[in-house]
Amino acid sequence: MSRHLFVSLDGPKGAGKTTLLEAMTKVLRADNKKVIRLCEKKSDPYRGETMALVNRLARNPSLDLEWEVCQRFADSRTWISQHVLTKQPSDSIILMDRWYPSDAAFRRMVPFAEILQLNIERNVRTPDLHVGVVTAPDISWARAAARPRGLSSSVIHKLEEHIACTKAFEREIANHDWVLCRNEGTIEAATMQVVSEIYRVLGCPIDIGFAGRASGTCRQ
Repeated sequence: MSRHLFVSLDGPKGAGKTTLLEAMTKVLRADNKKVIRLCEKKSDPYRGETMALVNRLARNPSLDLEWEVCQRFADSRTWISQHVLTKQPSDSIILMDRWYPSDAAFRRMVPFAEILQLNIERNVRTPDLHVGVVTAPDISWARAAARPRGLSSSVIHKLEEHIACTKAFEREIANHDWVLCRNEGTIEAATMQVVSEIYRVLGCPIDIGFAGRASGTCRQ
């Protein structure tokens, strides 16, 4: 690869993104790929200030405040694009846990088309591959509730809100032709689907064995 490949995984709470990212990393590294795992919230130097604003929005929802939240997230992604992504090895595959597609799930009043335009204007890096990870809302809700940290959401507190969040995200997946990973079966099946998409973007012939191990020799 002459430049790194940037892949974002987004979706509602409890859809299994972290588990999927861990499985993908294992498969790709087993095939001698250089994988960099990043997380938007851990790479954001302004996270505390932004989440304080998100908490204000949760207590007192308004269009103006939600737009301010969208701007803050976009500014943070600009910083990550300029100061984190540019420092990664050119021959690596960057797997990002959440990026601007997640706003399609968690923002309620600002249309996603405006959020997308905002991120473009802020020169936020566009992923080479967008992956939307979803399940039926009752499945992801139950998964999130079973975690030690629970749902851990500042904006989603009821199943009805989670259902609306999932539907909104699925709509934008279809609108923008992102890769849909319906993570309701085995983690192996979801992993092979997304790894196959990565190899497709890289131009790699793909060989997936019966044990679920993928391999690909990519064009340079």
